[in-house]
Amino acid sequence: MIKGKPHNTLIFSNVFLIVIMLFTLTVNAQFQSSAERTLVREGNDLYKTQKYNDAEIKYRKGLEKNNASASSNFNLGDALYKQGKFTEASSQFDLASKAKSDKATQAQAYHNLGNSLLKEDKYQESVDAYKKSLINNPADDQTRYNLAYAMSKLKQQQQQQQQQKDKNKDQK
Repeated sequence: MIKGKPHNTLIFSNVFLIVIMLFTLTVNAQFQSSAERTLVREGNDLYKTQKYNDAEIKYRKGLEKNNASASSNFNLGDALYKQGKFTEASSQFDLASKAKSDKATQAQAYHNLGNSLLKEDKYQESVDAYKKSLINNPADDQTRYNLAYAMSKLKQQQQQQQQQKDKNKDQK
């Protein structure tokens, strides 16, 4: 009677099972990645024709496939921005800026985050976002211009707040 054979068969079947599971996970991940890219492309086509609400839906479906996707978050932010949903757009650009991506994409995400925050009159946060954009792309003159504008709006806001404080002190 050979005692080692059943043990070897058990090891082989376990290894085979593990290989099958890894293969299945890899195929599933590639399918989800492919599905996400397809949804993003469809969203981009809708965005180009100014169907921002429909593009938003496609990008959200893409995020269901991969919620860490820089492109889905970024593009969703753009679609929301075009619809005037600046708070939601800010959230998406923030997510896109934190996603693992290249410096150019991060710079664009921070730039657009700055734009959204500027629309919300959040000047300090906007200034911070533009500065982060310039760290990733120091040669971006548009971001530099927007930073200067946001800084002037911040200074104006601070002056108004100081005047209001002075006025309140005078009334007391």
